[in-house]
Amino acid sequence: MRKAVVERTTKETRVTAEVNLDGTGKYQVGTGIGFLDHMLEQLSRHSLIDLTLQAEGDLHIDFHHTTEDTGIAIGQAVAEALGDRRGIRRFGSATIPMDETLTQVSVDVSNRPYLIWRVEFSRQKLGEMDTELFKEWFQAFAQNAGITLHVENAYGQNNHHIVESCYKGLARALRDAIEHDSRIAGEVPSTKGVLNA
Repeated sequence: MRKAVVERTTKETRVTAEVNLDGTGKYQVGTGIGFLDHMLEQLSRHSLIDLTLQAEGDLHIDFHHTTEDTGIAIGQAVAEALGDRRGIRRFGSATIPMDETLTQVSVDVSNRPYLIWRVEFSRQKLGEMDTELFKEWFQAFAQNAGITLHVENAYGQNNHHIVESCYKGLARALRDAIEHDSRIAGEVPSTKGVLNA
C-alpha cells in the first residue's frame, strides 16, 4: 500500500497529513478554514486518495500560512507515498463541467514541479477565504508533490464553481496519473529510466 504521514511544524502552523494513494476517497479534514476543508474533501473523494489532515495555524492573522502549509504537507505526503513512481501511468487530464463553469486540469507526475495557473476570480473572498490563496495552495502542492500541474478555467461566473472545479479536476487527473499500469509493472515511465528533477 502506498501510504505516508508527514508532520510539519513551524512558528506559524502545525500540520499532520496522512495519505493512502490506494484508498477509496475517505477523508477526515480539519484546518479551521471551512471552505478549504470543503475543497480538500473534494480532492480526496474524487481522487480516491484517503486523506487525514489536521492543521492548527495563526488564523488570527490570516489564512495564508495554514492554506500554504496544508498544500506543502499533502504534497510531501503524496511524493513520499509515490516512492520511485515505478509502474504509474504518470500523465492525467480531466475536464470538469460544473453548471456554467468548465475547467481543464492536466498533470505530469514527473518529479519536476511546475504550475501554470490560468484562473481568475471576480470576488476577493469565498466565505472568509481570500480567493488569491487558492493559487498558493496549488503552487505549494505541485512543488512538494513533484508534479507538473496545469489548471485553466475556460469559462465560468460563479466563483465557488470555478474553484471547486479546479480541485475536482486535480483529483480526477491525479487519480489517473498515479494508477498502476499493468503493462509497465515495475518500470519507471520515462525513457531516462528515472523520474527526477
